[in-house]
This record gives sequence, C-alpha cells and structure tokens, in this order.
Amino acid sequence: MCFDHEGKVLLVRRANPPRQGEWSLPGGKIEYGETCERAALRELHEETGIHAELRGTIAVIDAIYTRFHYVIIDYAAMMTGGRLMAGDDASEAAFFAESEISALGLWSETERVIDLARQCVFAD
Repeated sequence: MCFDHEGKVLLVRRANPPRQGEWSLPGGKIEYGETCERAALRELHEETGIHAELRGTIAVIDAIYTRFHYVIIDYAAMMTGGRLMAGDDASEAAFFAESEISALGLWSETERVIDLARQCVFAD
C-alpha cells in the first residue's frame, strides 16, 4: 500500500469482483516474467496514476472465495509522484487519513496490513 507524505493511505474503490464497490488496496495480477515488486508498482500506477518507491514486504495473505484462491502480497510504499486518478479496475481512488479508515468498512486483513505498513514506513 502507498502512503503520501502526510501519512494518508491510498485506497481504491473496486470496480470488479471480488469485493466490487468496496474500498481496498490497489493490486492485481502478475504478468508473465514480471517480479512481484514490479507488478505491485505497475498495478498501483494503472489503478491510481501514482508512482511510488517500495519500502518493504508487509504480509502474505490467502484470500479464499467460493471459486477462487488468491495469494496477496502486501508491500509498503511511499508516493514519489504522479497524478491521482481512478483507472483500470478502480472506480475511485483517494488518500485517507488514519482517522478515516474505520468508517470505510474495510476487510479486517486490509486494516491490519495498513497498520503494519504504517509502522514500517513511519518508524522512528
């Protein structure tokens, strides 16, 4: 997940299943021959218009749905540039302050990894 220099986290409203219409972290599929890290940065840019620098791996999560099993690798990142816009699989993209997160109804794993990433990126 990506933070701006004010400590706000970047989220997207998912345009497609699973979790369509919900706020989530940007992400997507790895293309053939692409590293996980490169895929994370590419998907971030495609869904939000933002460029970032990775700061570390935060978590690996199994998301198991009725017909699919996704493996999610969460990275912490800091915004380095770009222009915020919803693109690709996102219907909206926005930065949220820590105080706004609980009102969004995020998946509990998403809230957990945001907290872990905040500690990684903003550690003293």
